[in-house]
Amino acid sequence: MPRDGTLTRERLIDAAIRLFWEKGYTATGMAELLKAANVNSGSFYHFFDSKEAVLLAVLDWYKENIYPALLQPAFENTDDPIERIFALLERYRGLILQTDCAYGCPIGRLALEIGPEQRAVHQKIAENFSAWTAAVRKCLDDAGDRLPAGLDRERLATFVLSVMEGGVMQSRSHHSVEPFDQSVEQLREYFTRLLGEKR
Repeated sequence: MPRDGTLTRERLIDAAIRLFWEKGYTATGMAELLKAANVNSGSFYHFFDSKEAVLLAVLDWYKENIYPALLQPAFENTDDPIERIFALLERYRGLILQTDCAYGCPIGRLALEIGPEQRAVHQKIAENFSAWTAAVRKCLDDAGDRLPAGLDRERLATFVLSVMEGGVMQSRSHHSVEPFDQSVEQLREYFTRLLGEKR
C-alpha cells in the first residue's frame, strides 16, 4: 500500500503529464498545476524544488513506461519484428485520428518547446528518444538475416523515429493524416527494397 506522500507525488506528476501535453510546459502555471493535482504549495515543495524538477520527473515517467504504455499494445498482435515497427507507427496513426489531427508526440513537443540552455531536460528528452529507437533497433536485430548484412541498423532505427516525429508534426499542422501516411508508405517501400535484397 503506497504512503500518502507517494500518492501526492504521483498526483503532481500525473497532473503535469496532462497539462504539459495539453498546454505546453511554459504555458502551465504553478497555480494551475497545484489545482489540477489538488495539492498545496507546501506539499509541492516537499517533493520538488521547481517546475523544471517536475518536468524531469515527467520525462522519467515517460521513459519508464514506454513498454507498457506504448510498445506492448503495439506489439501484442504480431510476432514479426518488421511488422512490429509498422504496428508501432500504426498506433501513432490511431492517435492522430482519435484527436482529429491534434495529436503531438509529448516528447517531440517538449523537445521543440524547451530552450537549449536547459541541458538537464534535453538530456532526459534524448534518453526518451533513445529508448524509442532502442525498441525499433531490437526489432531490426530480431529480423536477423532477413535484412542486408551491411545495413546500419542503428541509423535505420533513428530514421524510423524521424519518420514518426516528422509525420506527426506535419499531420498536426496540415490537420490531415495524409503527411503521416505518405511518410510511412515511403518507409514501407524502403523496407520492401531492403527485404528484396535478401531474396
